Amino acid sequence: MRYSDGPVLECEVFVAAAPHVVWELVTDIGLPAGLSPELQRVEWLDGAEGPALGARFAGYNSHPKIGDWRTVSQIAELDEERAFAWAVIDVEGRFGDAATGPEQALATWRFTLEPEGSGTRLRHSVRIGPGTSGLSAIIAQMPEKEEQLIAARLTELRAGIEATLNGVKSLAETGR
Repeated sequence: MRYSDGPVLECEVFVAAAPHVVWELVTDIGLPAGLSPELQRVEWLDGAEGPALGARFAGYNSHPKIGDWRTVSQIAELDEERAFAWAVIDVEGRFGDAATGPEQALATWRFTLEPEGSGTRLRHSVRIGPGTSGLSAIIAQMPEKEEQLIAARLTELRAGIEATLNGVKSLAETGR
């Protein structure tokens, strides 16, 4: 597994709630901050007040090995009650040339919702790259360990994805 391959991780859960209930939760960009081990808080940017295609938000993250950092994300997909995705972009050029849009994403996160019986099949995924990121910078320092570094990062991301899915499931099924 190589960074240039755009590694993808996806997890899913069945939620015993209608898609419109799950949709309200997954499009609340502040919700993962209460569920994720890394994401601490978020805020809309540029006057945005809610999810809209192209809207941007800042995420404030913390990791015991990496420290604290800020990201900027742009909503790249918004298909009512079906798909919600955002691309993390390096607008400040911390890892190379400043990114101007989702095609240069450090990572792309996505929720997909599929009606299933009286509930919803909820999938949450991340694709790493193709833009240069902190992970690719570490890989550049230790290219012989690329596969292990990617596997370790995906393991960390899996924990966050699973925590978020379980949190959404719990909130949706208990009526928030």
